Amino acid sequence: MLTKLKKRIQEMLSTEAKIANKLGFTPNQISVIGFILAIAAAASYALTTDDLSWLLFFSVGFMLASGFCDTMDGIVARTFQQTTKFGGFFDSVLDRFADASAYAGILIAGLCNPAFGPFWGIIVTLTALISSMLVSYTRARAEVISIKMESVGIAERAERILILAVASIMGYFYPPLLGYGVALIAILSCITVAQRVSHVYRELKKEKR
Repeated sequence: MLTKLKKRIQEMLSTEAKIANKLGFTPNQISVIGFILAIAAAASYALTTDDLSWLLFFSVGFMLASGFCDTMDGIVARTFQQTTKFGGFFDSVLDRFADASAYAGILIAGLCNPAFGPFWGIIVTLTALISSMLVSYTRARAEVISIKMESVGIAERAERILILAVASIMGYFYPPLLGYGVALIAILSCITVAQRVSHVYRELKKEKR
């Protein structure tokens, strides 16, 4: 849903891309920096307790900075003709690690427990993690058979990051809201997977005609 907005943002970040290139940063290096920031976000989630609830703001800051790097690496690659097949593959792999680490941190700290209790808190977090991975996997598999998947589904990576960031900030003031945000991500991700499966089915059916 936010893909079109993302493209506009990419156009606006051309100056930053030129600065990054002048400083000698390659797309892969920017991807690694984004990955490190994502791990920092996950660590902040994992260390969050009632007494250290302010770490949620660090989690959000690191997560958004990681998302910025994820956008920037692609802009630098396209602007300065540095796109490679390995670069796209490498960036995708790091993104999956980044996504999984955030939910792992939330799971370790039990941040969904205030909303759902210990047992269901784990179930909700794992559902969000697994369904998020499946959103990416369905796109990857579809593109292998030459079916475009961009903008298909209501919860792509940008939407999930935004929801988690907002829920984390709100969770500082009322802890159960973070759990509700993770549950929302789980639901929307499952819907997105269903939408993508349906899209692939329809596209393949058209090819048979």
